[in-house]
Amino acid sequence: MISVPNALTFLRFLGIPLFIYLTLSLEADGWAIVVLAIGGATDYFDGKIARAWNQTSRFGELADPAIDRLYIFATLVVFLIREIVPVWMIAIIIGRDVILGVITLAMNRRGIPPFTVTYLGKAATFNLLYAFPFLLLAQSDGVWGSIAFVAGWSFAIWGVALYISTGISYAREGISQMRGNHVINS
Repeated sequence: MISVPNALTFLRFLGIPLFIYLTLSLEADGWAIVVLAIGGATDYFDGKIARAWNQTSRFGELADPAIDRLYIFATLVVFLIREIVPVWMIAIIIGRDVILGVITLAMNRRGIPPFTVTYLGKAATFNLLYAFPFLLLAQSDGVWGSIAFVAGWSFAIWGVALYISTGISYAREGISQMRGNHVINS
């Protein structure tokens, strides 16, 4: 039986190709913003519901952060194509995830469990997922576009800063565990 949190996670996954289609093929930015907002909301609620209803699962632990990364990556690719965010921002975000992915693979090969997501790690992802709809809305002219520009870049700057900070923290933790300071499997 599928749980409500896992259904929300899967719904968020289905939003990825829909968002790409809406922004690149149809250029229906209003609907794409709705998809991003629903994606951000489901990311928040799936974890809250899982803990409140005692429906945490291994699937959720693995799928939720993986789908977050896919959502972020897909959005960054779309934003690169549409020239919404600068290349340096994309490089930092994707670079952080690639580095942590390599460290996670190395940890896995040594029998070390994957990183436990921290509150700041969740906050970094939250800020990025909330920045994206605003940054897309900022492409429109007028007052709403101007307000969205300020809000979007506020969330984005905090998100990138937290993304870098937590990336460094996760990397240090993983390297420390692999060096044997916290050996789980000899």
